[in-house]
Amino acid sequence: MAGYANIIIDISHEKLDKTFQYKVPKDLEEKLFPGVQVAVPFGNGNRSTRGYVVELTDKAEFEESRMKEIGAIEEESVPVEAKLIALAAWIRKQYGGTMIQALKTVLPVKQKAKQKEKRTLHLAVSAKEGARQLEIFQKKRHTARVRLLEALLKEKRIPYEVVTGKLNITASVVRALEELGLVKVEREQAFRNPLPDRIENGTNVLLNPAQQHIVTEIGRELSAGTPGTYLIHGVTGSGKTAVYIELIRQAVNRGKQAIVLIPEIALTYQTVIRFYQRFGERVSILNSRMSAGERYDQFLRAKSGSLDVMIGPRSALFTPFSNLGLIIIDEEHETSYKSETVPRYHARETAKERARMAGAGLVLGSATPSLESYARAKAGEYRLFELKERVEERPMPECEIIDLREELKKGNRSILSGRLQELMEDRLKKGQQIMLFLNRRGVSGFVSCRACGHVFQCPHCDVSLSQHNNGKLVCHYCGHEEPSLKVCPECGSKYVSGFKAGTQKIEELVKKRFPAARVLRMDFDTTRNKEGHEKILSAFANQEADILVGTQMIVKGHDFPNVTLVGILAADLSLHTSDYHGAERTFQLLTQAAGRAGRGTTKGQVVIQTYSPDHYSIQLAARQDYTGFFAQEMAYRSMMKYPPVWHMLVMLVASKDSMYGALCAELLGKKVAQAAEKGKITGLSMLGPADAAVAKVNDIYKKVIYFKHEDYGMLVRIKDALEEFISHHKEFLSVTVQFDFNPMNGF
Repeated sequence: MAGYANIIIDISHEKLDKTFQYKVPKDLEEKLFPGVQVAVPFGNGNRSTRGYVVELTDKAEFEESRMKEIGAIEEESVPVEAKLIALAAWIRKQYGGTMIQALKTVLPVKQKAKQKEKRTLHLAVSAKEGARQLEIFQKKRHTARVRLLEALLKEKRIPYEVVTGKLNITASVVRALEELGLVKVEREQAFRNPLPDRIENGTNVLLNPAQQHIVTEIGRELSAGTPGTYLIHGVTGSGKTAVYIELIRQAVNRGKQAIVLIPEIALTYQTVIRFYQRFGERVSILNSRMSAGERYDQFLRAKSGSLDVMIGPRSALFTPFSNLGLIIIDEEHETSYKSETVPRYHARETAKERARMAGAGLVLGSATPSLESYARAKAGEYRLFELKERVEERPMPECEIIDLREELKKGNRSILSGRLQELMEDRLKKGQQIMLFLNRRGVSGFVSCRACGHVFQCPHCDVSLSQHNNGKLVCHYCGHEEPSLKVCPECGSKYVSGFKAGTQKIEELVKKRFPAARVLRMDFDTTRNKEGHEKILSAFANQEADILVGTQMIVKGHDFPNVTLVGILAADLSLHTSDYHGAERTFQLLTQAAGRAGRGTTKGQVVIQTYSPDHYSIQLAARQDYTGFFAQEMAYRSMMKYPPVWHMLVMLVASKDSMYGALCAELLGKKVAQAAEKGKITGLSMLGPADAAVAKVNDIYKKVIYFKHEDYGMLVRIKDALEEFISHHKEFLSVTVQFDFNPMNGF
């Protein structure tokens, strides 16, 4: 049993990286675990102070004789912080990194943001005494004091801003009257609210039988106290949001709180307005554009019990609700739910653990579920619900695939195919709207032939090779290299290159081709400022533009009833990435993009332009056939030993010294290989060390090793063993070692 406990004293302090080590008394050994609240002697006077156990260890950080002992366990309550600390310990165990990094991820840390106060002035004496003092000030010609007293004798209570603004009275005058005991200033903490002031109440949406069935089934289990994990697979436009709102309403009526996770990219006014309309001031949002003070205020509101619903990206998962009853993850397939910084946790898996700890239900929803979630639903680990029809029986859009190789043969080198231009002309004449989606996701320097569609791929890993500046094509999984070719090895064409078109170039091309059309562009550059997304989407929703050109941010959850044509430009770009998710990402993006068409009364049409028209992900996306795609992609993953059939752990070794980093990576790889040779690990597949996708950043050299195994727990044990080995060898002090499980983008 661990003899020491690392304890954090003030969990809301900015210096969260300070823990204190205490000895564990024998009688408490069995009762301590991360998250437990304890009383400990603290400071020179050894005053009894509350703290939280964040880690148990058998390693003393300083001399044992100088170490104090834990006093007692605080039995009376288990505050929400204790649960969040226990969740941080779980994240640390599952994903690596330090306990401090996990705590900073999970706990809302107080920011150096000026506290917002609501101040009100009122008379501290009787009206008679106030009138007497007014006379004295009038005689002495203290005009500012006279104005203030006159106002307070009339109004009784006046907001501080009115006094200093409209009455033109300085703070020093207020202070003077306060010191004389004539005026009292009431101060109460005011929370910054990121929501609009006035929101019209929404009407209750009548659910169709398919939606009502889901609500009834999930609601029954939640009410009975037997919550599970549920996957709602609903086609685009099938009304998943209405189901979420009804489930939340039921949870709130039971006195519970709910967290709704939405990818940052889809977190728009249009998406969340329905939640505001239903839950009013009891709902709040988090997003990356909010100030530190605004974000912290929302956590305080949640902790104080003045919120029922929190909506936001993955960080909203750690909202300190003490009575959490429901977590909903919309668009659960999105890669943004995986953290790109240490600890590299996945919000879906972490939400499952938080729901388990809180006794809450977890609902996942998507038109294109991740393979992981759908496989678990098929295996019975999650309960699967299907919404196969759009609401009000609206038809699914009609999709057609355009082969860009044929366009090249016809002499059309434009990024807009002849068919797409023809359909755009038709829609503009009818006063309908068009969305042009440039599939930029995953562009990592892959090289293809524009004449025949051949893509240069790794012979060992079946992912595309990436073009490097040294003229070589490199695989980011196994390190395989080959020289770049100027001629296609399949058809002999000289049209061999990477893809370089961007949204700005397309916008210019569209304006030139359709000069009378009003064109809006939505990408990273046009949405940099705080209201950027909102202004563009509102303008398009209000039909102030005919054509919206953009990257994947335009295809996430938006509902524009007048859009009847969606053009998907260069569908292949996400197909040929240097990791194994290419086909899955392509299918998801094309299905989501196609789902933007025909959401009103007019049937929609979708044009998919590609150099790989026969690829199964493109063919099946055009038919909106998720189950067909799932079967084919799972067969490929099984053959290649990729997640979710197998699990993958990536270890990154980063060093300023290229040779030293490579040696350290080699040494860690050998440790695992030796354990496998001795039979301690069976069934392990290992690739590397190889250069990382970007092998050098800011003079830091990066090497990676991939470990693949059918058992996730085995990979966690390998990570634990390597962390333990690193901590006992000072040779690793000058390198950084990080771990990532089932990577979404790779290092």
